[in-house]
Amino acid sequence: MKILMLFIVAFSFLVSVRSLPVKPTLHYERIFNFGDSLSDTGNFLISGDVDSPNIGNPPYGETFFNRSTGRCSDGRLIIDFIAEANGLPYIPPYLQSVRTNFSVNFKFGANFAVAGATANEFNFFKERGISVTLLTNKTLDIQLGWFKKLKPSLCKTKPECEQYFKKSLFFVGEIGGNDYTYPLLAFRSYNQAMDLVPFVINKIINVTSALIKEGAVTLVVPGNLPIGCSAVLLERFNDPREFLYEPKNQCYKPLNMLAKSHNDKLKKGLMTLRKKYPHAKIIYADYYGSAMQFYNSPSKYGFTGSVLKACCGGGDITIDGRYNAKPRVQCGEKGSTTCENPSTYANWDGIHLTEAAYRHIANGLISGRFTKPPLNSC
Repeated sequence: MKILMLFIVAFSFLVSVRSLPVKPTLHYERIFNFGDSLSDTGNFLISGDVDSPNIGNPPYGETFFNRSTGRCSDGRLIIDFIAEANGLPYIPPYLQSVRTNFSVNFKFGANFAVAGATANEFNFFKERGISVTLLTNKTLDIQLGWFKKLKPSLCKTKPECEQYFKKSLFFVGEIGGNDYTYPLLAFRSYNQAMDLVPFVINKIINVTSALIKEGAVTLVVPGNLPIGCSAVLLERFNDPREFLYEPKNQCYKPLNMLAKSHNDKLKKGLMTLRKKYPHAKIIYADYYGSAMQFYNSPSKYGFTGSVLKACCGGGDITIDGRYNAKPRVQCGEKGSTTCENPSTYANWDGIHLTEAAYRHIANGLISGRFTKPPLNSC
């Protein structure tokens, strides 16, 4: 297992150096990222929280890296495209420095995101009578602790840190989606998930505030994706009542309302932070709006199949299930199938998106159209 990790780390570093863009459109010198599987570049795989996770095997990573790197997709993630836009190598996962013998250079930043991570800890759910099994205990608070532990190796004095972080970009999320997904997939009610929103937002705001106190100046805080368009959740609810689905895209309205509630409260929380820390540049990233572009007009973005159907899942991709996201066989397991061309699909494995979808979302952020204030003006 350790030899495999070292090989993956070395290979990923070579690919990241090889693929630097010629003309960066953003100008940050390093990136620090916190979150879950939407931006994890290898921490979960290295952590060993789950023995032989599917993301450690093909077809994960097949589109760009030609092998698994611990990313929950067929290729690059949003954070990878953000790194490219800054002319930076891909941001190394923090646990490379802790769980492997590979020498890690955090000169260009560090990625603390862990697949399966929640904003709140296990006891938070237990105290509310929500019985869930978490894939990892690497919550947002744990990731903040990792950053604090790494910080002394990056800068020593307060003036030095102020200069260092002045040219750094902090991504706080996306995080919190799993706080809703775990209960929903455990057949808890929609209302129970909706009740969690204020607590999730409070945790995100508190950690964002803590990072500003640690010296962060420019922070991007993404909202939730339209989870009503998620194949695994569509398969889970599979509601026969047509009026509960959006006519334009067939996404499930109640779940998208949950995502919108999360995003609305997050934006209000960020407004409060801006007043509290006027020197900081706090940017809201509208993942929901950027993604909804291709859900509403899939062919315009090159998605020729069902935009709600997973590329990789259990059974025959053409006939088994409306969404190809049945829980009995997951992507990468024996019996699963993978579509021939992932770039024509938005959904990768039922939960996560394809590189093609992430590229479109990232482009919306980099252009400034789906960031407020615009990322490219900071």
